[in-house]
Amino acid sequence: MLRAIRSGMGSRTAVRSLSSTTGALSNYQHPDWSSYLNNRGENKTRNVAYFMVGSMGLLSAAGAKSTVEAFLSSFAASADVLAMAKVEVKLGAIPEGKNVIVKWQGKPVFIRHRTSEEIEEANQVDMKALRDPQTDADRVIKPEWLVMLGICTHLGCVPIGEAGDFGGWFCPCHGSHYDISGRIRKGPAPLNLEIPQYDFTDSETLLIG
Repeated sequence: MLRAIRSGMGSRTAVRSLSSTTGALSNYQHPDWSSYLNNRGENKTRNVAYFMVGSMGLLSAAGAKSTVEAFLSSFAASADVLAMAKVEVKLGAIPEGKNVIVKWQGKPVFIRHRTSEEIEEANQVDMKALRDPQTDADRVIKPEWLVMLGICTHLGCVPIGEAGDFGGWFCPCHGSHYDISGRIRKGPAPLNLEIPQYDFTDSETLLIG
């Protein structure tokens, strides 16, 4: 009998203890980890976005570089254009006192094999009488060979050789007169006929350009 009472009391005590534990558990507040998890998610998303933007930037830069290179290569001179950058002229075929015209880079070039009288005449000109003062020596490498661009410095017409008031070149467009050194002496042209870059590779060969 006493054992049964004790057993009943123990059961009631266990029930009260269990009830108390259950109540405590029901009142327990779980920690809120959502903020921490969300921040990690946002950082991860941001990093992925940065990576994608950087990758797209690199791809765009590479594409732009190849496009620019392709664009510039389209302007690269072809072999035939490069060949025309320099023109070789055999001087033995030009008699003394005569002109020839050759084409260089799409422009006419006058080559005159001058006589000794023409060279002397060119050197006797008073510099004060010239609109664009240049000595004859400043315009030639070898006195007997005068090399000039055949373009009037007024409006770009092509002058006529062995013509005009000074025995040199005459522009029929607007009446400019050049002497035997190609210097402007009369008419509207402001400057002498231009001297291109040239050299002599030997006594019989002229290289223009």
